[in-house]
Amino acid sequence: MPIPDFQSFMLPLLKATGDQKEHSRKDVAPILAKEFGLTPEEQAQLLPSGRQEIFLNRVHWARTFLVKAGLLEAPRRGIFRITERGLGVLKSPPTRITNTYLEQFPEFAEFRHASTGHGGNEQDDKTTELTPEETIESAFRQRRDALADELLTLVKQASPGFFERLVVELLVAMGYGGTIDDAGKAVGKSGDEGVDGIIKEDRLGLDVIYLQAKRWTDKPVGRPDIQQFAGALQGKRARKGVYITTSTFSGEARAFAANLDSKIILIDGRELASLMIDHNVGVALERTYEIKRVDTDFFAEE
Repeated sequence: MPIPDFQSFMLPLLKATGDQKEHSRKDVAPILAKEFGLTPEEQAQLLPSGRQEIFLNRVHWARTFLVKAGLLEAPRRGIFRITERGLGVLKSPPTRITNTYLEQFPEFAEFRHASTGHGGNEQDDKTTELTPEETIESAFRQRRDALADELLTLVKQASPGFFERLVVELLVAMGYGGTIDDAGKAVGKSGDEGVDGIIKEDRLGLDVIYLQAKRWTDKPVGRPDIQQFAGALQGKRARKGVYITTSTFSGEARAFAANLDSKIILIDGRELASLMIDHNVGVALERTYEIKRVDTDFFAEE
């Protein structure tokens, strides 16, 4: 089952602290996992950044919002317990605690207004099901996808000569081909709106990679194209190749490449744009945000 949003954890978390004892995220997490029937595999799912489990991240923010509303208090680092206000809520609990429900508490309303610039409402409950980290990562993915679409459109509109230079710069940025001059000489002439050539795998040229690129718009690269490329590899006694296209690869083409003895990497238009973003080719840094956390070592007292 999908992992519930962090608001869904609020009421069960508050109930778990109803014994008025001190608790930590470590001891309430199993209770919440059991409450929602989450498997170990589901609990282990990571945020897109790969830095934290989605489940624990949502439990953390459920606790944080309850603390901001004064239903829980944090007497010391990593520990929390229910307050008199929280006990009052449990005497007549709602069916679900949401951001809108917590707006009745002045401390939470002030916190929400300060962090979002507006008060909460029912619409907010639908649009803020993600934790702050998930919201940031979701917005980042949307911005990156839009940038990739824009890049790919421009690459498809560019001349064959520009596409040749783009491939050279990208390969060098990724650590192949030595220098721009070396890579440019290796790739050489363009033809059929693409480039073909042999490029160094490393700066010393201990191994080489055979390259073919097709600046196509909508036509997918099919199995015959990959077969022809594989034959070219054999003719050059090469075992490594990269096939780049601004279009896509058919399922048959991918299946054929996967079963070859030689190693042929297929890079379609979407991956090409993604690599350009990752290696800063054709893009410029617009803005940087730093996400910081508390340095617990700084507060450790001997």
